[in-house]
Amino acid sequence: MNFNFNLNRTANASVWRLLPNGWDFVAFPLIICVIAFTAIGFHQTLAPISTLKTQVISLDPASLPEYALRTTLRMLAAMVASLVFTLIYGTLAAKSRRAEKVLIPILDILQSVPVLGYISFTVTFFLALFPHQVLGAELAAIFAIFTSQAWNMTFSFYQSLRTVPRDLDEVSRGFHLTGWQRFWKLEVPFSMPGLIWNMMMSMSGGWFFVVASEAITVGNNTITLPGIGAYLAQAISDKNLHAVGWVILAMTIVIIAYDQLLFRPLVAWADKFRMETTSSGNAPESWLLDLVRRTRLIHRSLVPMGKLFANAARLPVRVPGVGRIRFDMPSRQKSSRVGDIIWGILVILLTVYVVYRVIAYVRTGVTLDEVGHVFVLGLITLLRVALLIAISSVIWVPLGVLIGLRPALAEKIQPLAQFLAAFPANLLFPVFVIVIVRFHLNPDIWLSPLIVLGTQWYILFNVIAGATAYPNDYREVSTNFGIRGWQWWRKAMLPGIFPYYVTGAITASGGAWNASIVAEFVQWGDTKVVAHGLGAYIAQTTAAGDFPKIILGIAVMSLFVTLFNRTLWRPMYAYAANKMRLE
Repeated sequence: MNFNFNLNRTANASVWRLLPNGWDFVAFPLIICVIAFTAIGFHQTLAPISTLKTQVISLDPASLPEYALRTTLRMLAAMVASLVFTLIYGTLAAKSRRAEKVLIPILDILQSVPVLGYISFTVTFFLALFPHQVLGAELAAIFAIFTSQAWNMTFSFYQSLRTVPRDLDEVSRGFHLTGWQRFWKLEVPFSMPGLIWNMMMSMSGGWFFVVASEAITVGNNTITLPGIGAYLAQAISDKNLHAVGWVILAMTIVIIAYDQLLFRPLVAWADKFRMETTSSGNAPESWLLDLVRRTRLIHRSLVPMGKLFANAARLPVRVPGVGRIRFDMPSRQKSSRVGDIIWGILVILLTVYVVYRVIAYVRTGVTLDEVGHVFVLGLITLLRVALLIAISSVIWVPLGVLIGLRPALAEKIQPLAQFLAAFPANLLFPVFVIVIVRFHLNPDIWLSPLIVLGTQWYILFNVIAGATAYPNDYREVSTNFGIRGWQWWRKAMLPGIFPYYVTGAITASGGAWNASIVAEFVQWGDTKVVAHGLGAYIAQTTAAGDFPKIILGIAVMSLFVTLFNRTLWRPMYAYAANKMRLE
């Protein structure tokens, strides 16, 4: 009898563990809503493309929920694509010395090419891929948003791979981990805190160019996708300040939603990957993550998936190229000098061929005097970018450290920072145009603050990520030894966050060059205010459809960004990787 009782109790306990609890009934509606919204958005992409030509963007606020859903789904799809690109591209660049010589300069160029440049040459491909469906235009818009997200995340992941602490590297070698195991058990977890903060920055940065991505021009035809960006473009065209106000409200709600439902749970989850040997004090929290952990049925359904990923990460797979970082092992860096020479010659020949093709195309519609003029405009924009990067660094590095060292404060600042980072410069056009015209101000000076919207947040988010990842035991050692004031900054904190700052500064530089296209050519209805600079040149030639001049402007911008990165940021990157790694 006693045996039967125990058996029944065990059976009842097993059944009880499979039944949902109260938290499951709270979480299930959230999951169902996400699935339903995704299904609705995907169904709309299968509609005939002719529907876009008949639809008119309505400035009725009742249309904003649907537009917000469409824009959010595009940005999330671009984020997934950016994450996959980051893991592959960043790993190849960090682990292959020869690949790095090609991939990093290419990444410098890619981040300097404006979103308008990508749209001009890729939209035809996507429309041809799905000629009779909205899906082609949607993929073109997603790719445009992808170009505003991926480069920042890739630089962050690359920086993390290059600064893995040497003691952790020794431990991985002591356990004889394969390249595959090391990647998932050491390198990805180590990079996770910084990568998630850069994902937030990239998501917010996508809003900056969402207007360009949702209004696509192919020849004489314009395809406008329903979304917040298209709504904002229409409001600016109609000089409708009430509609601009509704856009700000819709953006605020969307940013708070994906902060609470996506990024705050990720930040709280990634806190376990902090490199430290002591407790981290106040750990970041997320009500959604706590909700999922308290559920019974949902939590148990997620456990097998977690075990599957964990077992896959433990597989002793040996993937060529996915091994230890090559600069960590000087004794194993010896490669064929002849191979290096051949590789260098191939890269140079390919570069010369590309330059030749660009020059051959550009010279069909551009004179030599025009080239000199564009270089002068590039120098003007370079001065603006360098000055604003310096100002942003002085302001946001101390504040980023202050926020990153206090998880409770970071939780409060996180949604505000995301909103400010996502705030498109287009929303400030009315203020700047009206003030500059009213008081006859110099556009070369007073339009420059608009570029800050594309610079400061990269620095802030990366510094916060660096301060968040700074080991708590290092802070305790500094306290015990009485290190404070400027000595604390110089000896403890600045070396700890320096690699993160360099990553933020590099992406801030590229973001500033992109922002110059929006900031140096401002329009409010029929009123236009233009500053001297390369950004205004590209914006004007794009509006005129002058492709040789567009190519010239993009090529000069890419050249300036690449040289700026090669002469300043790359040496700082190497210094951060070799001299300021946490031991």
